[in-house]
Amino acid sequence: MSIITISRGSFSRGKEVAERVAKKLGYVCISRDILLETSEKFNVPEIKLIRAIHDSPSLLDHVSYGKEAYVAYIQAALLKYLRKDNIVYHGLAGHFFVKDIPHVLKVRIISDFEDRINFEMQREKISRKEAVRILKNDDEQRRKWSLSLYGIDTSDSGLYDLVIHIKKITVDDAADIICHTINQKSFETTPSSQKAINDLALAAEIKIALIDLNIDVEVISNDGKVNIKVQSRYHGTTIISELTEIVKNIKGVKEVNIESRHLTIYSE
Repeated sequence: MSIITISRGSFSRGKEVAERVAKKLGYVCISRDILLETSEKFNVPEIKLIRAIHDSPSLLDHVSYGKEAYVAYIQAALLKYLRKDNIVYHGLAGHFFVKDIPHVLKVRIISDFEDRINFEMQREKISRKEAVRILKNDDEQRRKWSLSLYGIDTSDSGLYDLVIHIKKITVDDAADIICHTINQKSFETTPSSQKAINDLALAAEIKIALIDLNIDVEVISNDGKVNIKVQSRYHGTTIISELTEIVKNIKGVKEVNIESRHLTIYSE
């Protein structure tokens, strides 16, 4: 039982690879359905979620916690799925959320830019010039997004266990390589690796519960024992009381420890 995340550029055929892998292994394949579920659960327009994981964060978004909130919603929904195991997730952001989980096989699918241009021209019925413009913009936005939020460049091969170039290696070949790799002992789910993803999922759920407070929080969960570091312009005792009341009622939380750092706001 394991998890596979497949990072892909648009029109790189990563979606096809993911679907083939899921079919061969009998795993559940997910991508856009995460956005749909998140949109419905948190009453957030789907287009805003799409932009949150596509467009690079603007200064306004950063100040208002807008984009960070949308990404947090998606992270919580994705981790809820991934803690069940036997999942293939394809799309942006998956490998960021589970980068330290041992039983996750992280794959990057790439293809020649020329092949991507031709594929998009055929599928979207657009000119070569328009296809080039769209692909270059899409690639740059995704790169800026990951750099802005995580300081990580999605093109860095060191982020992945496998990087597969679709050309001589076909979609079917790629699926076979991934299926063979995931069966290696190093990607088996263990009690400790399952605990790690459960901890991540609970921390993500807690962060969502605190979103409306508009405060900067860092949440760490360890088997139900939750540590929260918060930076707030409000007085410590007030914010600690409010946070504790919210968090202690979340399923799976056994203990809550909160460290509050009061921010001093200067004005001229």
